[in-house]
Amino acid sequence: MTESRYNGWTNRQTWNVALWIGNDEGLYHFAKDCAKRCDEDESPYELFREEMRELGSVETPDHVAYNDSNLDIDELDDMMREL
Repeated sequence: MTESRYNGWTNRQTWNVALWIGNDEGLYHFAKDCAKRCDEDESPYELFREEMRELGSVETPDHVAYNDSNLDIDELDDMMREL
């Protein structure tokens, strides 16, 4: 059985969220700040998602929800830690 990926990411939803974080200057700096404030055992993406929700933003401009159940949180955490 072959693993299906989307542009090198687990799936389209994960790719889309990562795309916006990596290519929108405001989201990039916000995500980088979230990653800096997390300990090793905490999820930077979970912090990012919660703070985005508190700011009233619950999805990317492409309408992928930041809490979509298909998101690969571990992959997004790794990406954010590398920012």
